[in-house]
Amino acid sequence: MNPKLNEERKLWRKGLKKVACLDEAGRGPLAGPVVAAAVLILNTKYRILNTKIRDSKKLSPKQREKIYKVITINPSIRWGIGRVSEKVIDKINILEATKLAMIKALKNLGKKVDYLILDGNFKIDLPIPQKSIVKADEKVFSCAAASIIAKVRRDRIMLDYHKKFPQYGFDKHKGYPTKYHVRMLKKYGRCDIHRKSYHYGRCTKTKTY
Repeated sequence: MNPKLNEERKLWRKGLKKVACLDEAGRGPLAGPVVAAAVLILNTKYRILNTKIRDSKKLSPKQREKIYKVITINPSIRWGIGRVSEKVIDKINILEATKLAMIKALKNLGKKVDYLILDGNFKIDLPIPQKSIVKADEKVFSCAAASIIAKVRRDRIMLDYHKKFPQYGFDKHKGYPTKYHVRMLKKYGRCDIHRKSYHYGRCTKTKTY
């Protein structure tokens, strides 16, 4: 199922022209920040031309990078990024850190918005009308675009960290709890970017990130 503009158009027809959609990357990893992106379509007559835009988890890293470039240079799309460090995640928990990253992304959007659509089942503490949709990154076009931006930007951060901490293999798993990552944690212990509040005994079978 490709994401549509149905949710955005419903709001546009109600006179809510500036609809910002938000998604994040990095709630599940054992290391690194959580990154959120906000996407606002400036032109309410916008038509979906790039049908390859979808939930970032359903795209390969090369596909995400290619689509990221298309989204971020489109004059009809405004976007902003918010980042919250692993140290703040440990202090306030990952849900509150995700909300904070989304608030930062909206601030960096640089536009006053009329309405928010969030991927998930929570709200953020802002005096802006908002709606939460579970799996919005699979259904709502602007949320799918936000998921790609957030994922690409976070992956780039983790690639930079790989240069500093190569023994953990952040270039392969981006901090997610793969068997390899957990094994390296047991061998070397935590580094500066590992989340101290997370349980380190679990692992996942997911192979690509």
